[in-house]
Amino acid sequence: MYALVDGNNFYVSCERVFRPSLQDRPVVVLSNNDGCAIARSNEAKALGIAMGAPWFKIKHLADSDGLVALSANFALYGDLSDRMMSLAAGLGPQQEIYSIDESFIDMTGVRGDLTVRSHKIRSRILQWVGIPCGIGIGATKTLAKLGNYVAKTAERKPGSYPEHLAQVCDLSALAPTELDAVLAATAINEVWGVGRQLSKQLNAAGITTVLKLAGLDAAMVRSRWGVVVERTVRELQGTSCIELEHAPKPKQEIACTRSFGHPVTELADLNEAVTDFASRAAVKLRKQRSLVSQVLVFIRTSPFRQDAQYSRSTTVPLRRPSADTAVIVTAALNGLAAIYRPGFKLAKAGVMLLGLQPDTVQQGELALEEDEEEDRGRLMTTLDGLNLRYGRGTVLLASAGLASDNRVWAMKQERRTPGYTTCWADMPVARA
Repeated sequence: MYALVDGNNFYVSCERVFRPSLQDRPVVVLSNNDGCAIARSNEAKALGIAMGAPWFKIKHLADSDGLVALSANFALYGDLSDRMMSLAAGLGPQQEIYSIDESFIDMTGVRGDLTVRSHKIRSRILQWVGIPCGIGIGATKTLAKLGNYVAKTAERKPGSYPEHLAQVCDLSALAPTELDAVLAATAINEVWGVGRQLSKQLNAAGITTVLKLAGLDAAMVRSRWGVVVERTVRELQGTSCIELEHAPKPKQEIACTRSFGHPVTELADLNEAVTDFASRAAVKLRKQRSLVSQVLVFIRTSPFRQDAQYSRSTTVPLRRPSADTAVIVTAALNGLAAIYRPGFKLAKAGVMLLGLQPDTVQQGELALEEDEEEDRGRLMTTLDGLNLRYGRGTVLLASAGLASDNRVWAMKQERRTPGYTTCWADMPVARA
């Protein structure tokens, strides 16, 4: 038995924790450089604002409908997510954190009424952290995800599903007739793993509801749509095919890319940006205990401007696979120097780490050259430890510069709220 705990409109809910005045108001959280909406409150959805809507197309709603737009504050969201996940873990013995706002809980062996238990955990998360959430329960992860959708929709759109399914929906506890009614009222595109193109194919075959999809013969589904869709159908039928993942799989590629807040033309500014991006990627590399053998760096102008266009990338192979920040940054800067051309207003740059391998595997080689590489693993561990304890950027390479947010290439975040829980200076003070 699985449960899925999912924060409602998570980014917006995080902002509302410290700004109660945002309750019942249309709110959107904007992406990097305040470009487009990446989170919407229910009130913003009611205004017809779509996910990914560009800010310049919806900003008129600020005057006409009181729309509030905020820059993304990922440090705040990450901290509140940790707090929410620690409370959600109380639902069962095992947890898989699926994303910043979602986690699966294995409830196998948990005694008592699961719905009552889930309501208590939900109330605790709301009271202790301030994040409203929905909880779905089912025999498989796909059914738990579907139950979560029903729980949220029943609360947000009264009348769409029975009222008692709002906030917490245990599909396994429903009578067969009621379960069929719920599945019949749900479109197939709400099923985990059924994308837009697959939905079109299934609709063309007359399969429009989850009830019809769950009633298909699994063998027929496999022959017509493949093993992935067959697995989804079996999960809807109650056969668990997707196990809980206790640790995320190591990434095959690591990228750090950013659009600049202002056009960048000078190589010195680009060096700072690329150093910062490569350093961030190196930290992620060491976190998953991998080495990199190739470093890709790219720069480009904005296709939305009428300026002269330029886009170029290059891949720099490393002498030996490494996780050393200085080695990775040096390769990235060498690549940047090779592709940089003056006279262009560059809008974006990025670094990608390719050819990743576990750091437990090292290719041996004949000692034909006297260039033994110094093991700086302890130095990197110390570097990461200092930045983790005292904040990112406490110790960095000099080529990253020291101008902080005043850098030319820094992201535009004119609407960002304070780091209420991650910065001592921003901590709110209650006066009695």
